[in-house]
Amino acid sequence: MNGSEASPSFRLAYVPGVTPTKWVRIWNERLPGIPLDLVQVPAAEASGVLRDGGADAGFLRLPTDRTDLSAIPLYTETTVVVVPKDHLVTAAEKVSAEELADEIVLHPLDDTLDWERPPGRPAFERPATTADAIELVAAGVGLLVVPQSLARLHHRRDLTYRPVTGTPQSRVALSWREDRTTDLVEDFIGIVRGRTVNSTRGRRPAAEETEPGKQGRAKPKRPDGGGARRRSAAGGQTGRTARRGSGGAKGSGGSKGSGGGRRGRPRRGS
Repeated sequence: MNGSEASPSFRLAYVPGVTPTKWVRIWNERLPGIPLDLVQVPAAEASGVLRDGGADAGFLRLPTDRTDLSAIPLYTETTVVVVPKDHLVTAAEKVSAEELADEIVLHPLDDTLDWERPPGRPAFERPATTADAIELVAAGVGLLVVPQSLARLHHRRDLTYRPVTGTPQSRVALSWREDRTTDLVEDFIGIVRGRTVNSTRGRRPAAEETEPGKQGRAKPKRPDGGGARRRSAAGGQTGRTARRGSGGAKGSGGSKGSGGGRRGRPRRGS
């Protein structure tokens, strides 16, 4: 693993719709001496940017080409259909893909959903980008099915959206090159996974290894000394038992019928 000193900064790529704000804030709190540079990339180019070294890690959408890449799926987005505010779709809380069968549904070239077959009727021409498709929806040319975050990103006052069922969903993942899992990448993985500042990249903290509350994991180092004391104590008990046994012998020698004890000394003199 490369040391964190190999890079004076950390480059984080992210695709449109993903908001890395909270993770960036935590990074700045924990690693204030290492700048985090954000790099926005088109969804189709995200894996290539990571593979070519354009970023140390990145938030991308699955499925994607994961050759030589590691990925941690983070969440799955709701799929929505973007429509004009006066469209009939707005009368329902959600719609199914089948209910869009008679509608023209735009399918931009940068679409991030893994369609087997897009719903509705195709437009005469595919828009180049999602932003272009949004403009066409506003112009009344057709509807657009996208992850909810993209609908929010391209929000317009004259448009709204509704959840749509029976369609693919977009999964967002944190990804990086397997052979470039640096200390800084590990630090960012820990932040995204919610590890505390005292965590050590998935390994148990050193303090935990000797913590008394961990069922005595550190106490196996004491059996010799502790056992010796216990054996000494046991020996002491044995000694006391021996003395009691000795006293019992005296008691039997000093019984009334034995003639032992002090009563026997005059007879030695006689």
